[in-house]
This record gives sequence, C-alpha cells and structure tokens, in this order.
Amino acid sequence: MSTSTSTPEKTEPGDEHRSLDRLIRMFARFVSTGYVVYFILLLPELRRTAYLTSTWWVWFCVVAVFGSGVLFGIVSFSKQISLIRFAGSLAASTYLVAALTWWIAWDGALFDVGGNYLSAFPGLATLAAASVWPPVPVFAHLVTVLISVQTSNYVLREPFMNNDLVADILFGIMFCTIFVAATLAALRTARVLDATIVRTQADAASSAAAGARAVERERFDALIHDGVMSSLLSVTRQGRSPSVVRQASLTLRQLDSLRAHSSPDAVDAEEAAAQLRAAATDIDDTITVRFAEAGPPPDNCEPYPADAVRAVGGALAEALRNSIRHAGEAERSIVVTMRPGLLEVGVIDDGVGFDPDSIPPHRLGVAVSIRGRLRQIPGGSSSIDSAPGRGTTVRLTWRATEVPLAAVAP
Repeated sequence: MSTSTSTPEKTEPGDEHRSLDRLIRMFARFVSTGYVVYFILLLPELRRTAYLTSTWWVWFCVVAVFGSGVLFGIVSFSKQISLIRFAGSLAASTYLVAALTWWIAWDGALFDVGGNYLSAFPGLATLAAASVWPPVPVFAHLVTVLISVQTSNYVLREPFMNNDLVADILFGIMFCTIFVAATLAALRTARVLDATIVRTQADAASSAAAGARAVERERFDALIHDGVMSSLLSVTRQGRSPSVVRQASLTLRQLDSLRAHSSPDAVDAEEAAAQLRAAATDIDDTITVRFAEAGPPPDNCEPYPADAVRAVGGALAEALRNSIRHAGEAERSIVVTMRPGLLEVGVIDDGVGFDPDSIPPHRLGVAVSIRGRLRQIPGGSSSIDSAPGRGTTVRLTWRATEVPLAAVAP
C-alpha cells in the first residue's frame, strides 16, 4: 500500500546535487569490502609470519590498518562528508605508516619465502587515498608504499629467490595506477557535474526571476493604465471627492514607481491575491482559486513583501504546469491562505501522483522553480505530498520571520 511522502524543505542550497559525495561513499564501501576480504584471506599468513616482526607492529596492522579500512566503509553511512574524508585519510595513512615502520619492527635476521603480506594490497590503500586526497599526494602515497613493501619483500625472500626489485616496483606502480587514475577521473567528473548543476540552477533561477519580474511589470503597467483612466473618469463623474483623491494619489505613486524603474517593496492583501490568481489563470484559465477562509483576503493583513508574492506566484505557476503535464486527467484546485504574517498556497490534484524521492537530480522544474525559488526568500518554504495513485499536493509557504509562529499557525 502506498503511503504519502511529505518532503518539507529544510535543506541548504545545492543539497539536491551531491554527485561527488555519493561517489565518495560508494568508493568507501568498495574499499572497506576489499579490506575485509583481504583480512580474511591474509589472516593465516599474518599468524604464520608474526614471528618476523615485533608484537606491537603485528597488532598495529590488525587493529589500525585493517580496522581503519573497515571504519572507512562504516562511516560512509554518515551524513557528514567531512567525517568520511577523515576516515579515508586515516585508512591511507595507517597503511603508509605500517609499510614504513616494518623496517623498525623487523628483526633483521629472519627470512621468509612468503614475504611481507602488506604487499598484497597496496593499491587498495591508495584507492582510499584517491577517494579523499588530491592527485599529487595520491601518487606520492602510491610510489612510497610500493617502494617500501616491494623492497621489504625483496629482503625477506632474498635467500630463496632473486626477483628484479626495480621491475617489481615499476609493475606494481603501473598496475595500481590504472585503478587509481580511474578513481580520480570519476571523482573529477563528479565535481564537474556538481559545478555544472549549481551553475545551471543559478542560471535557471535568475531566468525565472527575470521572467517573473517581466510578467509583473506588464501587469503593473496595465494596472497603472487602468488606474489613470479610472481616476480621470471618476473626476468627471464625482468631482473632488475623498475617494477620488485617494485613488488619484495611489495612481500617482504607481506612476512615480514606474518612472524610477523600481517595483514596490510590498503589496497589500488584495493585490497579492490578484497576482496569485493571475499566475494560476495564465497557466489554466479554468482553474479554481479559492481562499481557505470564505470571502476576500482579510482587511487586517499587513502588506506582503513583493519578492515573496512573486516567488510564491512563480512557484505556483510551475507546480500547476507540472500537474497539467504529469498528473493526467485530474481535478485541480488552488487553496490560498492569507493571514497576518502568513501567505500559503496549496496546489492540489487527484491525479496519478508520484514518489517525490524519485525525482532525478537533473530535473530543474521542482529543484529550481519550486524549491529553489522559495528557498531564496526569507521565510519561504515548500513541501510536496504525493504517492503513486494518491494525487499530489504542493504547498508553498511564506512566513514573516519576525511574527511568532503561534500567531500564524493554522
């Protein structure tokens, strides 16, 4: 049975696209799995060759080297990417320390044909470094650990076999470089993707804001035209009555605002309601717009910030457009709630519905024109309540930050 999913907007800008973070988590789990597999495979060898080195070094490898590799995968489930990066650095560093301190822990007299078991997975430790470090330190890590472990192999096996040390080191570097370079390239691609998405979001948001301002200016010009004509007509019919004086004063203020190439900073409840109606009917002239409380907007409403009204109207238009495009044959309605310090719009349909968590990151309609638009204004928020077969409700809200929540709560 499907259940409704509500996704209130509490995230910071850019949270919709974290390709790099997701890829780091994926590599962390891959590397951690490799550490577990190598520990199981090398455990007999670790026990057999423990006599070659000091006890402290053996336990350091068991606890620090393998433990930090497993920890890298565990913390990949954390929401803090900085913690994951620290764990990756720890895994890479402890392997490097183990490879270098082997020379101190080795007794210098005993030999073994099996060599140093650390030489079995130097590339895995460098993959941990590649997941969280820049390229130069990564390759420095790779070269250092390979020189150390291959040389330790050489001295341990020297009485039994004579391999070419330089050839072993070069082969190890070339072999591991293939996987390390692929990891670095994948992470670089993720960074480019994230940067591109951020730029695209910013451009789309700017374009949407410019379009909203243009639409508002056209409507504002029409209102001024109507105001001038209405004022002149009222003068001829009523003379210098108080109502005509108020109407003329309002029209002059609007003309001054237009001449100064500026838009009003605030609009009253009636104007805000008109803008929301216009935003809805521009998309669907048959849509029903109703107020949560019966009747027109209350007279005691303080003016609303013009930016907030524009943002809510633009998000309303996008939500309605998405409903028409994706909800199929459905009944649609818009519910507006206007109270002091509160402007809320619900775009409701009984269509096919969807899972809000399944929206791909590259779909900018919801990310930018709805969520991003509301996030850009103080006090703005949005939520999407939908499930397959259950219809969709998009809620767009602006709350005056200086008004206590209890005063505007439904």
